[in-house]
Amino acid sequence: MSIAVVILAAGKGTRMKSALPKVLHPIAGKSMLEHVLDCAETLKPQNQIIVYGHEGRLVQRQLVSKKVDWAEQAEQKGTGHAVLQAVPYFGKADKILILYGDVPLIQSKTLKKLLETDKAISLLTVKLADPSGYGRIVRNAQNQVNAIVEQKDATPEQLEIQEVNTGIMAVESCYLNLWLEALSNNNAQGEYYLTDIIKMAVDQGLSINTVYPSKNWEVEGINSRIQLAKLERTWQRVQAKKCMLAGITLIDPMRFDLRGTLQHGTDITIDVNVILEGHNQFGQNIQIGANTVIKNCIIEDNVIIKENCVFENAFIGKESIIGPFARLRPEAKLLGHNHVGNFVEIKKSQIGEGSKINHLSYIGDTHMGETCNIGAGTITCNYDGANKWVTLIEDNAFIGSNSALVAPVQIGQNATIGAGSVITRNAHEDALTLTRAKQQSVPNWKRPTKD
Repeated sequence: MSIAVVILAAGKGTRMKSALPKVLHPIAGKSMLEHVLDCAETLKPQNQIIVYGHEGRLVQRQLVSKKVDWAEQAEQKGTGHAVLQAVPYFGKADKILILYGDVPLIQSKTLKKLLETDKAISLLTVKLADPSGYGRIVRNAQNQVNAIVEQKDATPEQLEIQEVNTGIMAVESCYLNLWLEALSNNNAQGEYYLTDIIKMAVDQGLSINTVYPSKNWEVEGINSRIQLAKLERTWQRVQAKKCMLAGITLIDPMRFDLRGTLQHGTDITIDVNVILEGHNQFGQNIQIGANTVIKNCIIEDNVIIKENCVFENAFIGKESIIGPFARLRPEAKLLGHNHVGNFVEIKKSQIGEGSKINHLSYIGDTHMGETCNIGAGTITCNYDGANKWVTLIEDNAFIGSNSALVAPVQIGQNATIGAGSVITRNAHEDALTLTRAKQQSVPNWKRPTKD
């Protein structure tokens, strides 16, 4: 069976009070629309069609890397009219799966259930304690679906119905093409309702299949920032539970954010207010301190990360201790058994096994050997105002505090750099190199004073 997926994403989202199209607002670090696309992709459809409208160029620009077809709905005339715009892209699909760009947390397991039927239409419905605002599912005495009635068109009796339409459905394309052409806008809204195809199917003697989602939050739509925040926390609770069941200790699951994916071992402890972004890969027996942000990193076994660190696109080798207040920028690579302390920043540098940078240092564009010791306040001066240059520090070098290594420069094996030195030429191995002037005192020195 071949499937075409239609994702309706043309609405303005006026209640978001934003210049950004509603479907581009993020949840768990990814736009709502991307969540839907990625979920649908697991079904291996022949194609995905996004029906766009308001600020469509912004939507297309953000999803330029996605392989999708684009169908424009220039005028907002209802859901039926929106799906009609996608008809030219149906191709030879047997079934059309209709999803919504502002219902971001739908799960593939639920969609697979929706598609596992030989009925002409399969509806995803849900029972709500408060069904206000939703179209009601009207059933006959045999409990078969008769119609979907929108709230503004419903009778008082129909308004009491708790089973509602989520809008998500799978329809055989041979029927859908005919029904879309037959839609009318004779209703309170003056719109072409996609839900009217249900009555058409019933009139033809076709039965309607219904499926319930595993969890109601799967079908919650977002129309405001309040709803966005609510669903964000719901999704974070779901992810926190998965992490804990898989061997991660979260000191407070309510103060943990996974904004991407995490591949991990066991016996990991994560303190409060930790944010994991992108794709991270953790080994085993790792401790992560509070208020730390980690994005697209690989962290090996037995690493301790203290509080208030920020890492991005970095590699941290086994048995290392990092932080507090350390920053690892892209292409920072610590090979293992490293100590990187408070207010140390490392960028595009490889730090050899056992080397230590414990205090107040900047290491950029550097290749450092094993068992080096970098004193407090050391910086590698890698930028000359136009180009970046590399600093080479060989094994077992000792760099004294408050030193500046002006690249390109090489510090030899077992070299010692005296504290307070500015090194502009290569420092020989097994030697002490320093550039300090002789200490002197100026008597009767008068400090500057304010006028």
